[in-house]
This record gives sequence, C-alpha cells and structure tokens, in this order.
Amino acid sequence: MREKKPHNMSEKEYEIVELLRKLEINRPVALTLASLSSGDEITSREIEYISNLRQPEVSIAMRYLKENDWVNIREEKKTEGKGRPVKLYRLTTPLEEIVQTIEQKVILESRSVLENIEKLKRLA
Repeated sequence: MREKKPHNMSEKEYEIVELLRKLEINRPVALTLASLSSGDEITSREIEYISNLRQPEVSIAMRYLKENDWVNIREEKKTEGKGRPVKLYRLTTPLEEIVQTIEQKVILESRSVLENIEKLKRLA
C-alpha cells in the first residue's frame, strides 16, 4: 500500500472551506471537499486528519458527495493484518465543476427569492 503522510490544510484549502461555508455548504462536506481538492486518492483516516473531522462526520459528508456523483470510492485489501479493506476516495468531478453546480443552485434559489419579492411588491 502507498505510504503517504497526510498534511494539514493549506491556506488555499482553508479558503475553499470558508467560501463553501458562505454558500451554505455544511461544515463536514466543505472540509471533506477541501481535503479531496488536490485530486489525490486518500483514505477516510487521511481525510479525518487533514480536516480534523471525526469518522462519522466524514461518512455523512461522503454520503452527500456520493449522492451528487462527485466522489469515487475504491476498496483496497490491507497488506498486513486482518480487518476491513481500506476505502480510498477521489473526486470524480473536478472542483471547478462542483463549484459550477453550486453556482447554478444558488442562481435558481436567488431567482425564486427575487420572484417572491416582486410578487410581494405587487400585493403591497
């Protein structure tokens, strides 16, 4: 198995998290996306280390990423000992495209809010 040391979040990754949070993306999803943003394949444990999330938070974030078809999950058997295979995660959709998807959602929601304001103006 590959021996790669996890890293702490970079300034760029922190900025990604902050901006995603401002777009109403929940904290675990934002941190997990930022952890995966390099495009490398990493384990759940590495995501926990990089993002400072607990395992259940990573699992919830992964569920959301899977539902949106943004992540690929691959299992790899452990080279030593027993236990479950190690799950490896990688973004299948570039972060740029994910941001465009979020942008489209925000635009649609904004249009709806503006239409409601216009209706209220007409009724006032």
